[in-house]
Amino acid sequence: MTTRLRVLDDGAWISVDDSREVRVSELWRLDAPDFCRCALADLVVENFQSVGVDGSTVEARVYGQCIACGETGVTGWVPVGRVHEGEFAELARAAVRSPQGRSSRQHVPDR
Repeated sequence: MTTRLRVLDDGAWISVDDSREVRVSELWRLDAPDFCRCALADLVVENFQSVGVDGSTVEARVYGQCIACGETGVTGWVPVGRVHEGEFAELARAAVRSPQGRSSRQHVPDR
C-alpha cells in the first residue's frame, strides 16, 4: 500500500494521503543533544523542511526554536506519526521525540 507524503504551504503542514495532518506552531519535547544543550528541548515547530518514511514511521526534519535556551536550527529526522493499515496516527503531543539516524529512511522529494 502506498502512502503519499508531502510538505505543504511553504513548510506549514505535512500532508498524508492529501490530508493535512501535522502542522507547525506545536510545542514538542525533544531529546536531541545535537540540537541544543537542554536535557529535553521544548521545541516550537516553525517549519517542516522535508518529510520521509522509515518503515511505517513518518519522520520530518524540522526548523524550530527551543523556548528554554533560545537555540534555533534544523533537527535530525524526528518521528511525527505512523501509518498502520493505511491509516495515519500522529504521535501524542506529550510524547518525547528523539531524532533518528537510520539509513533505511526514504526521503520524499519536494515537488
